Amino acid sequence: MFKVYRAGFFSAIAALALAGCGSGKYAATEKVYKKKAREISEIVRATPPKEQAVENFSPEQQWWVGSVNFGIRKPNYVVIHHTAQDSLEQTIKTFHSTRAAVSSHYVVSRDGKIVQMVNDYLRANHAGIGKWGNNTDLNSSSIGIELDNNGREPWPDAQINSLITLLETLKKRYNIPQANFIGHADLAPKRKPDPANFPWHKLAYKGFGFWYDKILKNPPADFKPEIALKLMGYDTRDLPAAIVAFKRHFVQKDLSAALTPLDKLILYNVYEKYM
Repeated sequence: MFKVYRAGFFSAIAALALAGCGSGKYAATEKVYKKKAREISEIVRATPPKEQAVENFSPEQQWWVGSVNFGIRKPNYVVIHHTAQDSLEQTIKTFHSTRAAVSSHYVVSRDGKIVQMVNDYLRANHAGIGKWGNNTDLNSSSIGIELDNNGREPWPDAQINSLITLLETLKKRYNIPQANFIGHADLAPKRKPDPANFPWHKLAYKGFGFWYDKILKNPPADFKPEIALKLMGYDTRDLPAAIVAFKRHFVQKDLSAALTPLDKLILYNVYEKYM
């Protein structure tokens, strides 16, 4: 836990406003970042909080007494994406566009360089509309990592190795459970295909997400694939989309919306690891 008492909390928020290079190629966008950080600091410092009054309550019915026990957000998921763009520089430009209004906490380049673009404690706009388990706002509970890849390229070892190092850091820092490392397509199966053809097994062997065993045992006669997918986290309200998302993550060679006998063996094996 990152317990931060009141003075320390405000100091941490204020520090965000001072972060960044402040000059050079990204001077203009760093200035915007600092301005937004100051605005967030002002919102948090306001006592009583602005626009948080109970509707139709008078000042006599609701009042403010600040507690000394509180902290800042602790991310509990990591969502991995591919950028669907052709260069790191193009992605940075997109994440500086107010029209696009998207961002992620980290971007990992093809050659393994890591660019942090949003403080871990803040909410980045990377997940969008989606659902994982009962969580319908992954932006608020996760760290987003974008991998510099247009969706058609192989995954360089340098990039995957840097990603694993980053994941090791985040998992240790925030005590993120192994099951909570997912892809964008997992939480938004009807909208997103990323990361495509991704080596999830390499991450699972390092403790980030799960993978199936080499020897697969048969599921019991009463095994229900739809229930298994739902308990793993998939949104099964559109079952064909959930099946495709599962296969995109764990099968990859066949993305049809039907489970083959082998798919069911894989699903059962992975499902057991989530339980």
